[in-house]
Amino acid sequence: MTTAMNDQPATALSDDERIIEKIVARYAGDVGMLIPMMQDIQAEHGYLPVAQLRRLAKRLQVPLSRIYAVATFYASFRLAPKGLHEVTLCVGTVCHLKGAGHIAEVICKEFQVEAGGTTPDGLFSFQPVNCVGACALAPVMIVDGKYHASMTPQSALKILHDLSAEKPAPEKESRK
Repeated sequence: MTTAMNDQPATALSDDERIIEKIVARYAGDVGMLIPMMQDIQAEHGYLPVAQLRRLAKRLQVPLSRIYAVATFYASFRLAPKGLHEVTLCVGTVCHLKGAGHIAEVICKEFQVEAGGTTPDGLFSFQPVNCVGACALAPVMIVDGKYHASMTPQSALKILHDLSAEKPAPEKESRK
């Protein structure tokens, strides 16, 4: 069987390949639309899977390093799946002076997560940020949009452990 367009043998595309083809076609293959293409990939998967970024680089004929440069420059892009709970810790000047750095260290150690990453069980995404504009609450941690004031390492861990006990970790699911 051949395709009508180029008389090449037709090959079956995987679901992931079809997703990239659809996204690239939506923007007529214009490399200048790289960011919207990456936003579409993230909307589809919830993050930017490495395999999809490789496919995009190959399809657009751009270096993978260029795509990673964009993905790491913009804070809105995620290179790992987002956790069930979003944990944001202010590490701005006032929060830092009141111990936010130590709180961050304790959270990272206790939950085996790097700043900006997701815990191995997929329960928490942890993001230290420069300021949340709530200096009067310092140090402040935001969990799923709820502000927690005057945090200590112990109170931060208690909040997160309570959430761990409340809901089971999300199961890894394929989006195919």
